[in-house]
Amino acid sequence: MQERARRARIYQPARSATQSGQGRTHEWILEFAPAAPCEIDPLMGWTGSGDTQRQVRLRFADRAAAEAYARAHGLDAAVIAPQPRRPNIRPGGYGENFATGRRGSWTH
Repeated sequence: MQERARRARIYQPARSATQSGQGRTHEWILEFAPAAPCEIDPLMGWTGSGDTQRQVRLRFADRAAAEAYARAHGLDAAVIAPQPRRPNIRPGGYGENFATGRRGSWTH
């Protein structure tokens, strides 16, 4: 019996809602698609699956490296192009809050 190729997706993550910088958004991630649906445990009611590949998230420095890994391991990978990001750069930045030449008084 011939084994089906595993499916995966390659994407560049967006920054989280609590993140103002661009940290950890320049790498590419390869995630495996679920091979089996989740099952409900009759005793505890938890959902789970025997598919451990769902827990794997591989990180790569660039898109080409992620695609090369997928080809080398026979994965059917779908690449999701990232949305263009506008940098969030504030003049002065966080350190401006504590500057000695600050015009207004510091209040909380």
